[in-house]
Amino acid sequence: MVDDGGGDTTDGGRRARPVTDGGDVRAATDGGRVRPATDEGRGGPPVTGAGQGAGPRQAWAGLPWLVRSAVLWSACLVVVVAGLYLVGKIAVLLAPLAIALAATLFLTALLDPVLLLLRRLRLPAALAALLTVLFLLGILVGVGVLVWNLTASQFSELSQELDQGLQRTRDFVTSTLPVTDDQLDKLIRQTRDGLGGGAPDPVGGARTAAEVAGSVLLSLVLLFFLLKDGRSMWHWVLRRTTGPNRDVAAEAGRVGWRTLGAYSRGTMIIAAIDALGIGLALVLLRVPLALPLALITFLGGFVPIIGATVAGAVAVLVALAAKGPTVALLTLAAVIAVQQIEGNLLEPLVMKRQVQLHPAVVLVAVTAGTLIAGIAGAFVSVPITAVAYRVIDTVQRHREAAARPPAPA
Repeated sequence: MVDDGGGDTTDGGRRARPVTDGGDVRAATDGGRVRPATDEGRGGPPVTGAGQGAGPRQAWAGLPWLVRSAVLWSACLVVVVAGLYLVGKIAVLLAPLAIALAATLFLTALLDPVLLLLRRLRLPAALAALLTVLFLLGILVGVGVLVWNLTASQFSELSQELDQGLQRTRDFVTSTLPVTDDQLDKLIRQTRDGLGGGAPDPVGGARTAAEVAGSVLLSLVLLFFLLKDGRSMWHWVLRRTTGPNRDVAAEAGRVGWRTLGAYSRGTMIIAAIDALGIGLALVLLRVPLALPLALITFLGGFVPIIGATVAGAVAVLVALAAKGPTVALLTLAAVIAVQQIEGNLLEPLVMKRQVQLHPAVVLVAVTAGTLIAGIAGAFVSVPITAVAYRVIDTVQRHREAAARPPAPA
């Protein structure tokens, strides 16, 4: 029964509390039971006034969780890619400086054990750093002079052998596949235009040579100062870090530096073993130009996967041109065997687990580095990726340890 005068809802003497909405007093009954004006008790949205609309926050909350997660992850990915692209563009604009810094860090990590050995002999920091730099220069100059004296006369022959190998490969392709000589010539011409970009420019060549010389000189100077004062510089940075972030930064720095050192030394060892194995196989198969091909294999070892593949292809082409298809197949088998031993046995032993990256990650890193900075980018992309991965992993583990509740006493 509804009392028109009081505005209250009654049923059998029982009195129901009025419900207000926007200043109006209303009551609803349903078979004697009071029906609430909102659905909040059942998990539904509250009833809004006629003049109120759904704002951005309500619209965002109304989206399914899968859509919201996709939007957030996409936004984060866009920000990361944009940041990496910006860093890459800045590195390209400052290419000589970026290459010099990358080479300096690589060489510092490589020569750090030599410096520590000299410091244990109680030599001053400046003298130890100078002797380390002179040790590096002596090795580079000595190896360069030795290799040049042994192979300078053979590089012209190497070019001729490569041309003959490419010609034989061309004949095989045109005779086996449905490809004509004109189509193959057009494809080769387009590839050369894409890689070369036009006729050589003497002014551009001189500028490039000057930039390379300046980068080498800058790398040597920076190498001396990093060997001499690198640890004090790092301690200065840590002293400017306060709170718990200091321990995280210190641990991340140690892990990153160990990773870079292990990568640089491990890469040099593996490249030398690859060059020795493939060079020995070429000598046993009596393939000419074994020493230049071993040198190319050593240099290619610093570019994971792609460098070894290119060096092996060059060796097979020379064997094909000089000794025919049988020796070329044996050379291919030797190259594959050496690379399998390196990838499955030597790399896990030398590189350790702290430097290991998935082959897919290595390919993406090398490709991205090549597209951004050419050959120099291919050389430095993998160590940068390995160090960044180890640093991020260390920071993440520290955060998880800090967020974990303390164990009961």
